[in-house]
Amino acid sequence: MQHDSRYVPLSDQARAIILGAILGDGSLKIQNEYSNANLQIRHSETQKEYLLWKAERLSEISGDKSISVQKADGFSKNKKWRFFSKRTPALTEIHRLTHKHNKLCIKRKWLNQMTPLSLAVWWCDDGSLIGYGGRKGVFCTDGFDESSVRILAHYLKVVWNIRVIVAPVGRKRDGKQEQYWRIWIRSQEELKKFLRIIIPYIPVPSMLYKTILLYKDSQFQERWISEVVNLSRFPQAVIMAEYEKKKAKWDCYR
Repeated sequence: MQHDSRYVPLSDQARAIILGAILGDGSLKIQNEYSNANLQIRHSETQKEYLLWKAERLSEISGDKSISVQKADGFSKNKKWRFFSKRTPALTEIHRLTHKHNKLCIKRKWLNQMTPLSLAVWWCDDGSLIGYGGRKGVFCTDGFDESSVRILAHYLKVVWNIRVIVAPVGRKRDGKQEQYWRIWIRSQEELKKFLRIIIPYIPVPSMLYKTILLYKDSQFQERWISEVVNLSRFPQAVIMAEYEKKKAKWDCYR
């Protein structure tokens, strides 16, 4: 049996990223033949910059071959970038906190340990701006049952004062109609409140589009771009470039 018995605590930053990632595109598992947990994260080629940012910030649990590239699978034609961590007691500790029978179990006990960085990672993984200009938001929590999604929604309201709605969405998969539960931010003001929390923690320029709202009114637009510039870690030129890209894309659909 291969394992690392040395306990080395995770940094606060790594822990925050992991807690956000396991709600999104991360998977924390203990395989049968091992005694400790490891973290796996996959992103498509279009999110390579974001995956590499995660890998760099998780260097304390990285090995020599933690990053690999996989062939496209599923509906996407893009290849996949994968991060595969070492197996460590510190990850096992988080696994025990967040999992039951090796399955992620949504509980306030560990959600309360999440930080604004955790929220930003969760949003970058599974959050989307929707509607014209992206002035509503949704978390694609399709992997969780209704009870778990409602716990997440309640957590957002109680801890971060973000009012959200839990509602189902139907999708056809393998010829069968299935129902999933998602978290919706339908109020523009609630969405702005949420974005103001996470914008300082958006990690890479390619994720800025998930914070840029579009307006037909130039004054409203300038006001929001100004907020993003003031809150973000990126220069105004970088933010404006991402705004122009998003605007050009939206204009194609009008």
